[in-house]
Amino acid sequence: MKINEMYIHVIIKNICYSQIGIGISANIFLLLFHVFMVLQDCRAKPTELITCHLALVHTVMLLIVLDFWSPDMFESLNLQNDFTCKALFYLHRVMRGLSICITCFLSVLQATIISPSTDWVVKTKHTLTNYIKYIFLFFWFLNLSFSSDVILFTVAYSNTSQTNPLVVSEYCSISPTTSIMRGLFFILTFSRDVFFVGLMMFSSAYMVFLLFRHHRRSLHLHRSSLSVRHSPEQRATWTILALVSVFVVTYWMNLIISSCSTLLWSYDPVLLSLQKLVLNAYASVCSVIQMTFQKRIHDIVRFMYWKYSHFITR
Repeated sequence: MKINEMYIHVIIKNICYSQIGIGISANIFLLLFHVFMVLQDCRAKPTELITCHLALVHTVMLLIVLDFWSPDMFESLNLQNDFTCKALFYLHRVMRGLSICITCFLSVLQATIISPSTDWVVKTKHTLTNYIKYIFLFFWFLNLSFSSDVILFTVAYSNTSQTNPLVVSEYCSISPTTSIMRGLFFILTFSRDVFFVGLMMFSSAYMVFLLFRHHRRSLHLHRSSLSVRHSPEQRATWTILALVSVFVVTYWMNLIISSCSTLLWSYDPVLLSLQKLVLNAYASVCSVIQMTFQKRIHDIVRFMYWKYSHFITR
């Protein structure tokens, strides 16, 4: 590795450490906050269940990435062992798939919530809210199945017998062997991504349309947008629109970078570090966006700040 490439690699790696640290802290805080609210209210809202599930998925995802970045953890986990390498890659792939599915589900549910009440909308909302546990089980089954190719093709780099493996980390690689099974899994995974990302973008565009129409009606009736701006429905909708926007941008950036890495079929530390930075950006930013738009968290922070200030001044 050249000196300039090594310098860039170190910078990106340090940024990734900061990103992972912020992401893990924010996701754990968001998870504990919603669990506390669910226990306090004794009745969980569908959006709170989805947010808890998404925060848990992102926490596990970032913890796995932290294992891949830390050399000490690699040595303690003995990643020269194929089983450990396969397990971590498989779990990370499953978490990434769940992140796509759950974000799409959250977007579709919110679009249904703010839609004008019709028989079809009421039935759809009833189905999405009352069968949420079964929908989660379906997402888990789908991603556990579609990610199983990782178990077949991922090996520890030191144990590979291939002359030209695709090195995806310092310790793990993917066999370049082409087969019908690998092509089938690629088609299935790509089809899953196209379906859920497309549905996510469609529901987001529909929410933008509804918000724009509501905004125009509100201006016409009240000559002010303040009542709409502070409504819980609009706040939740803008939160999900921000999540979807960040997800779509990071998804396509990761797709471009991973395609370049596959075409080169060589170990490029800078390119792989940049891919990991982009790949895990959504998992880190997601919880921060949700915390920013949630009024209850703001109220609790203000109350704690007021109590602290009052205690100091006494």
